[in-house]
Amino acid sequence: MEKLNIVDGRAYPFGMKNVDTDIVIPAHWLKTISRAGLGKGAFEVLRKEPGNVFDDPDYAGSPILIAGDNFGCGSSREHAAWALADLGIKVVIAPSFSDIFSGNAFKNGILTVVLPQEAIDRLMEVARTDPIHVDLEHQTVTTQFQDRFQFEIDPFRKRCLLGGLDEIGLTLGQADAIGAFEAKDAGTRPWLVPAVA
Repeated sequence: MEKLNIVDGRAYPFGMKNVDTDIVIPAHWLKTISRAGLGKGAFEVLRKEPGNVFDDPDYAGSPILIAGDNFGCGSSREHAAWALADLGIKVVIAPSFSDIFSGNAFKNGILTVVLPQEAIDRLMEVARTDPIHVDLEHQTVTTQFQDRFQFEIDPFRKRCLLGGLDEIGLTLGQADAIGAFEAKDAGTRPWLVPAVA
């Protein structure tokens, strides 16, 4: 997983409430076992509408998505986080998230930022013309117009995102402790140690 701290750039001023994971990535995209290419299917139904924000060249490659309340509700498909990541989104800002989506996003290196509706409204306004700055270390979302919004994040999730640590990375970080335990355990329970041929 890539380290995440500062994310700067344009943001998709999406704002829709109660966006379920079927809107994020329709079910027929779930047949793949690869994460690559899922960005093409992200918001597929909405992208069929002319003038949609996801195909607007002004927002192409935006690393931030500003959404409405209850983003990521519905099924628990991890493909929703994969599709957003493949689309290039690193941060989703909304008033609230589905717990399952928020967990899937975190495990895939996407920061979910919860801010009150007033802040979302202001960021939607700014996003139409100017970039937004997200600073995970200082837990702030700012604009060039002196807007500054603080957000809360679980300290464990913050540490993992800043360090680029997924579950494998966390385990590898404990390699010395695991090795010491296995060496000690081999001395106390030698019958569990596999025979070397």
